[in-house]
Amino acid sequence: MPQITVEELAALMKKAAGVTVSPQQLQDMPDTGFDVLGIDSLGLLGIVGELENAHGTPMPVDAERCKTPQQFLNLVNSTLMAGA
Repeated sequence: MPQITVEELAALMKKAAGVTVSPQQLQDMPDTGFDVLGIDSLGLLGIVGELENAHGTPMPVDAERCKTPQQFLNLVNSTLMAGA
């Protein structure tokens, strides 16, 4: 199963939360808080929902509690790898 890339996360942030962040920004500042990037808990919930729909896999409950893009990607990708 493919891993979620910064490009995919950036696209999901725009689609689910209406926040435009470049993949390069996510790579350069992986530990910048979602709150700083303009993503609130509802936005993160939307991103989690989009991922679940796209991959047909439930995401861990902790995914919506992640504070940074890097933390989110680590958690989601380890879940996807475990389910592969």
